Amino acid sequence: ETEYGVIGGNILSKKTEFIPSSEIFKETYYLDEEGKPVFKPHVNSNWVKGDAGIVNNYSPIDNNVFSRVSIISVETATKALEDLYKKGRWEARNTPGEKRLKILEKASQLMKENFDDLVNALVVDAGKTYAAAKGEVLASIDRIEKAMLDLRKISGDYIPGDWDAHTLETEGFVRREPYGIVANIVPFNYPLYDSVMKIVSSFIAGNAIILKPSSLDPIPPILFTSILLKAGFPRHAILLALMKGKDFGKILGDRRIGAILLTGSTETGKKVLATAGIKSYLLELGGGDPAIVLRDADLSQAANDIVKGIISYSGQRCDAIKIIIAEEQIYDELRKKLIEELNKQVKVGDPREESTTVGPLITSDAVDEMVDGINDAINKGGKILYGGKRLGPTYIEPTLIEIEREKITELLLYKKEVFAPIALLVKTKSLDDAIEIANGRPYGLDAAIFSKNIDWIRKAIRRLEVGAVYINMFPRHGIGYYPYGGRKESGIGMEGIGYSIEYVSAYKSIIYNYKGARVWEYL
Repeated sequence: ETEYGVIGGNILSKKTEFIPSSEIFKETYYLDEEGKPVFKPHVNSNWVKGDAGIVNNYSPIDNNVFSRVSIISVETATKALEDLYKKGRWEARNTPGEKRLKILEKASQLMKENFDDLVNALVVDAGKTYAAAKGEVLASIDRIEKAMLDLRKISGDYIPGDWDAHTLETEGFVRREPYGIVANIVPFNYPLYDSVMKIVSSFIAGNAIILKPSSLDPIPPILFTSILLKAGFPRHAILLALMKGKDFGKILGDRRIGAILLTGSTETGKKVLATAGIKSYLLELGGGDPAIVLRDADLSQAANDIVKGIISYSGQRCDAIKIIIAEEQIYDELRKKLIEELNKQVKVGDPREESTTVGPLITSDAVDEMVDGINDAINKGGKILYGGKRLGPTYIEPTLIEIEREKITELLLYKKEVFAPIALLVKTKSLDDAIEIANGRPYGLDAAIFSKNIDWIRKAIRRLEVGAVYINMFPRHGIGYYPYGGRKESGIGMEGIGYSIEYVSAYKSIIYNYKGARVWEYL
């Protein structure tokens, strides 16, 4: 048998391959001389071969080139932007709202009909377990089916003019309207769901779409674009920008792009802000969340939830738990239970195997960064309580590191978000100190607190510098039913149902003058 890869000495049994089985996706790719699919961009209302070359697409499961992507140049993207501006934005805006909803409803139905292709794409391209991939497809369908809830934020206001002497005999209306073109930049960790979430809010508001997938796993967004078009999405109103990140950055400053939705690293967010100029921004950036466990907490539940928060999708989530802060009265017992839960919940392996709970990281560089974080912590006094062993180019054991309170702020794992299944455990003497540790990081996405004391919980809610606080549960953004967003270097704005739409639609005030028309006869 051919050795397709190794995980901790175990040989992967089969090579990663993916060709969509459904006819619906035939126009998105062609087969090259090796029989591998080459996926295409969607430009100027058509699926085309890119003019900037073909790049390999690797699976994190075994680093196999299982597909390729045809990419476009800055010049082609700029011309496509002109088509999007002249035709696409009006196609989107002139599609009645009721019809936009029906298009999305049809898309959700097509996702159900092509469920297996979407799941397999996520497994092979993103390295997700089948359970995680199915969960992402179901969440994507659920998000589309909740699109009606976004409408609650599209309505406007009526303002009577008789409350100021200067505006007597006038009245005003404040309405929302689309910016025109929204650039949606999607991360690798939820390539399908983030595409769905951003496009739903942008299109419901009447905008044309630029969709920029991650170059690490672009296939799920490509398939979703095809589904949208088959569902009746206006063909000139979407540009699937398969291109190098640095090239895409060169078009973001174009004045015709009215809003940018980005989920990604803080470093990427800063680059976008520096280059794109004055626009509307919704940026969900770096995170890695603290979990505070107080002395009255249910430790079994806390340990179970915290471990899930560490290992879900191999820790490659902005809302993953990265720091556990425990009061000294329950510290030893919690440490014991955390190790027990890690032993119970963790099985690193091929994500195609049903028993696997932790698959690969997206690249070997991601594992390198986690190893650097482990070594840095050990060199500064940290002690590995669980894991820490590299098992292959893209595989590593989830890791829990104990660190003294006095040392934690010196650690790389504290200062920076390491996108991997790794967490620090630290003992604290008080809730006030726990909050200080949590707030000391440059990030402020979410926090979790485990306690039964409502007074302590309420104090933490007030003082934690984050966009969301999860009480007696690990942070999970889900479909955005409850909005989430970052403070500090974790982003700008609140994402979620009925909230994202505020960043893709602009206010416009309309004031009518009726002076002398005797519409009103004031005393």
